[in-house]
Formats: sequence, C-alpha cells, structure tokens
Amino acid sequence: QVQLVESGGGLVQAGGSLRLSCAASGRTFSRYTMGWFRQAPGKEREFVATINWSGRSTYYADSVKGRFAISREYAKDTMYLQMNSLKPEDTAVYYCAADTAGRSSSSSDYYNYWGQGTQVTVSS
Repeated sequence: QVQLVESGGGLVQAGGSLRLSCAASGRTFSRYTMGWFRQAPGKEREFVATINWSGRSTYYADSVKGRFAISREYAKDTMYLQMNSLKPEDTAVYYCAADTAGRSSSSSDYYNYWGQGTQVTVSS
C-alpha cells in the first residue's frame, strides 16, 4: 500500500504563490511516476503536471506551463508543486497521485494511488 498526504493548500490572492507538498509512504517512492491533478467545483478532474521516477522528465498541462513547477525530493519521499502567478481559475482541490508501475502519463487512469486532496483558492 502507498499512502499519499498533500499539504500546503490555502487562500491566496491572484498573482501570488503557493507550494504544495505530497508526502509518500509505504513502498519505494523512487520508482514511482508522480502526478498532480485538480478538480474545480462542477468540473471533471484534470491533469496538472507529472514527473517521472528519475525526476529528469516533467510534463505540464498547457494551462499551467511556465507558472507551475513539479519536483521531488527522494530523501524525504516527497513531491512538490510550486505554483506562481496564480489565477482565480486555478481554484480547485489539488490531488497528488502515484503510478507505481513507473509509466508517464497525463491520464488519471494510469495512477493507482491518490491523496485526499488539498484546497487551493485564488481570489481576484
């Protein structure tokens, strides 16, 4: 079993920054592909960013490219999402996810473990 716990969400003004964290436990973190997804009220869950097992390959949704940065710290079994230049449309519950098979995908179907989510609210 893999446990994922997100933290770092909150309320921020447009143009501000937040850093989300996702702490993983239970198995070999270094072998997972990790990803961030988000779900706004009344909308489907959407892909935000992913990082492969080595940390050398990242991929972002067009809507966040250039503003968000995904990273991972192996010593702490933790993944991060640095969010800059936040916009009201970034408001959502943000979920971290793990693909223990180590594939790289923007599809939520490939991720077999999920965190409980953390709320990010961006005011205009």
